Order: sequence, then C-alpha cells, then structure tokens
Amino acid sequence: MEQINQFIHTLRFEDLSQPLIKQASDCLIDLLGVAAAGHDTKLAKIMEAFVSDQMAGSVPLLFSDKSASVSGASLFGASLIDSIDAHDGQVLTKGHVGVAILPPLLALIADSIEKGQHLDGKELITCLVIGYEVATRAGIALHATALDYHTSGAWNSIGVAAVSARLLKLDDNQTREALGIAEFHGPRSQMMRCIDYPTMVKDGSGWGALAGVTSSLLAKANFTGAPAITLDADTLSNSPEQAHAVTEIWQDLGRRWYIEEQYFKAYPVCRWAQPAVEAIRAIQAENPLDHTQVESIEIVSFHQAKRLHVTNPSTTEQAQYSLPFSVASAIMDNEVSPESISETYLGLFNPERIALSEKVQISESDDYNTVFPAERWAHAIITLKNGTRLTSPGSIAKGNPENPLTEQEIKEKFFRLSSTRLSSDQQSLIFSMCDNMAALDSQELRQFMDLLKAG
Repeated sequence: MEQINQFIHTLRFEDLSQPLIKQASDCLIDLLGVAAAGHDTKLAKIMEAFVSDQMAGSVPLLFSDKSASVSGASLFGASLIDSIDAHDGQVLTKGHVGVAILPPLLALIADSIEKGQHLDGKELITCLVIGYEVATRAGIALHATALDYHTSGAWNSIGVAAVSARLLKLDDNQTREALGIAEFHGPRSQMMRCIDYPTMVKDGSGWGALAGVTSSLLAKANFTGAPAITLDADTLSNSPEQAHAVTEIWQDLGRRWYIEEQYFKAYPVCRWAQPAVEAIRAIQAENPLDHTQVESIEIVSFHQAKRLHVTNPSTTEQAQYSLPFSVASAIMDNEVSPESISETYLGLFNPERIALSEKVQISESDDYNTVFPAERWAHAIITLKNGTRLTSPGSIAKGNPENPLTEQEIKEKFFRLSSTRLSSDQQSLIFSMCDNMAALDSQELRQFMDLLKAG
C-alpha cells in the first residue's frame, strides 16, 4: 500500500516516456469520440435526466447543456461512454478502464477550475495514466481472488478512487481508506448475466465511476473503509496463494505500463465478437460477398463469444452484445458501423441484416478456449447457395497492441463517432488539443473543458 500511495501522489509528468504520453492522448481522443456518440442512445438520455434531477450541481455534463454534482457528472459520463461499446479495453482484465477513469477526472478538473484552482494538461495526462495503471492491476487482481467474473465497475472504481485521491490531495491514510471504500462499494455485478441478457446495466462502469469518486470524497471527510484485498496482500493471510498473486500483480507498478497494453476498438460491439468480424472481412478480402447468396455461416470461437447469442436484437444493447448481428453487419457492410446497431437510425431493424443473423451458428474450439482471455480467436466458414464453402484463417480483433489501429484510423474513428453531436470546428479543436494535451497551460485547459460542453 505504501508503494501504491507513493505512485498515486508522487508520479510526475516528467516520469512518463513519450510513447506513454502519446498513448494517453490517444485514449483521451478515443474516449471522447465514444462519449459524443453515446448521446444518440436511450440510455444516455435517461441518465442525463436522472443525474441532473437527482444529483444537482454545477459541473457540466459531457457534451450536454445540463449539469450535476461531481458524483452525478461521473456517473453520467461513464454511463454515456459505456452506452456505445466502442471504448478501449484490456485483455487480462476482460474489461474496460478508461470509461470510468475519464469522466470523474474531467468532473474534478471542472470543479477545481470553478473553485479557482490551476491545473494543466500535464496533470490531466498524469492522472489518466495513474488511473489506467491502478485500475488495470485491480482488475487482474480481482480475477485472481474472486470466484465469479465481475463487470468492469467492480474494479475500475479503484482506479477512479486513486485519481480522485490525488486531485483531492488526500493524505496516505485517507487514500488507503478511499481505495478500500471503492473496492467495497464497487458494483460486484456478474458480467455474464449481462452477456446473456443484454440491457442498460451494461458493464457496471457508470456505478464504478460513482463508487470511485464518492469514495475519495467520503475519505476526505474521514469516512473509513475495509482494506482493499485486491491491493493489499497482507489482508489475504488466510490464502497464501492469493496473497502471492496480488503481490506479483503490483510489484511492477511504475515499471510495466498497462496503459500501453490497452486495445482500441474498430467497431462499437463487444470485443468478443470482433475476431469473428475480422474473420468475415478476411473472406471478403479474397471473395467479395453478395449477402443475398449466403446460405449459412458458421463461426468457431471461444466459449464467451458463443454466449453472444442474440440473433434478432430489439435494442442497441442487444445488438452490441450479439455476435450473429455483428457478423451479419460485416457481411453486408464489411464493418460494423454505429448506424447498424442504432435504434435512432433504425439500423438494427434492417430485415436483411436480421435474416443474415439468423443464419449464423456458433461453435467453440478447445484451442481458442485455452488461450482466452490473453488471446481471442475466431474463424468463419461461409456456405453460399451454389454450394461454395469459404473458410477464413484464424483471426483476432483489430486494434490490439500487436495489430494496432493506425493514428489515421484513430483520428477517423473520433471524427466519425462525434459527427452527430459536435460541429466540425468543435471536433477539430478537441482533437488538436487532445493530441497536444501535455502542452496546455491552465488557461488552455480551461478552454479545452469549455469545448466539452454542449455541441
């Protein structure tokens, strides 16, 4: 815990390498694009009304003309990003970090600016890195110490507590309490229940953000919490194996940078469906498909991907967690676009897409199961009506560290996702300032925050 406290409160921007700084800037750009796109969802509209009514305050909500408290803005922002399944993630956590880290960070910066405090772009980048490093390790540690598979909110709340402890200038004891409160109050929601029944509860990250920021606010008032077992191996004395696992996870803090191991999504659907999408695209590259000539589609993947079973989604949440629907979209469009999974733009009600979805059969491979979650694989076998069988190679999702999105692709994704909410001038200014965040002084950071208000 002493090592973790020191990392949270003493890490300096100057300790970060240029690749780290660039990765943090890319994460910032990517998350803001997803947030802008999220405003088209029913989930976001419900949550916007809820927090502005029930959690009133003066902190602007992301890309909205409404405001709420720091807690409300954190809950809304994370829910907003989570509403469009296009945000970054990390394979060993089987979940998502930035979705919960960024909104409370921005809310606390906005609150600090209102109170006359001076923060700059270097501090934003440094806090973002801290959040990714603490939350990712907390997620890996939770998987090593818990029997069930929990949503991201169960552990990304701890990264939020770390960032907010730094910005609120908590002392070491208060920080320890904040981390413990966040772990205790973080939503230990069962991820596979949402996979089997996709709804607006999503990945729990809205409540993870809320739990994390309120934990530090409570700790500042000297509220106390239970020790965080995912951070402090001493609390696991009754389980030496788990204690050793937790120690191993945290011992390289400040040396191994997990933010560099995040993936960026090419498509706004569950990551587990995206290897299958790339398998379809691999077939398309060699044999351009006429979707009307497809007789059947077999996808071979890992068990968790097989659980993405919905073939006829009626909501965007069901579409985002549907491997058959993602595959059908890839066959029709050679991608999965935000419009194809949208209720607003009616893409998910396309009868041809639904008919293709119903032709998808999913099976699992022992080989693919063995390497999950560190690796996620799929291959596709398409049978045409004339009897031709087309088989893809084994495929992984695009955007992993080993096959990253290019800088141009990250930029194009931001502009495409944010186009329905932001003006072209607003898009360009936000992108430029994110890309040069480390150079922004306190006045320029204030200008950046103003750009994140209503489009």
